[in-house]
Amino acid sequence: MSETRIEEQTLAAQPAPEAEPSSARLIATLGLAGFFSGLILVGVYLFTLPMIQAHRAQALERAIYLVLPGSTTYQALALKDGQLAPAEEVPAAKSGEEPRRIFAGYDDSGKLLGFAIPAEEPGFQDIIGGILGYDPIQKIIIGFEVLDSKETPGLGDKIMKDAAFQNNFKALAVDPQIVAVKKGEKRSPNEVEAITGATISSKAVVRLLQKAIEEWRPAIDAYEKTLNQ
Repeated sequence: MSETRIEEQTLAAQPAPEAEPSSARLIATLGLAGFFSGLILVGVYLFTLPMIQAHRAQALERAIYLVLPGSTTYQALALKDGQLAPAEEVPAAKSGEEPRRIFAGYDDSGKLLGFAIPAEEPGFQDIIGGILGYDPIQKIIIGFEVLDSKETPGLGDKIMKDAAFQNNFKALAVDPQIVAVKKGEKRSPNEVEAITGATISSKAVVRLLQKAIEEWRPAIDAYEKTLNQ
């Protein structure tokens, strides 16, 4: 048998190489996998969304009572034609976005104790979300709680954990304006002692407070006057 014949028989005995999948097939496979992955993610999001919203609502309610000591009930308020009105009377924006709200807190006798004002401000890592309690009669902040923060563990997150820092907000004057000072240098009731090692986060909280007061104080003052007429 010739060598050529032997080579032909050897080649015929070998399995034929598998054809490589086409680019279109690969793209279709990846697209299908991406579609089902996205479908699963959307399903998980829709399933967990009500639980997330309920948790946030509970956290907000707890915070309202914390920043307004002595309050037992509250009413949600929003701006309507530049004036505070019950939030349920204020329609959503054309985009569907709900109006921003603040909360008037009352004691058991129905006396207005103050207003809980949610606000946000960029911190060192991300947006800091908080809520402050404001007494419009004494013109002071009477409480502050962090609602959301991703500040650096052990440093920036001290804005939530440092007792001395939280004491700044028991009776913090808002006039002439709220300012941050170094630890041990507080001399005036409108000053906030920053946390050593977390100055950026501390100053972010001060900006949050100041901006919230500047934004809502005119409407709060006007609302408070109507209650006394």
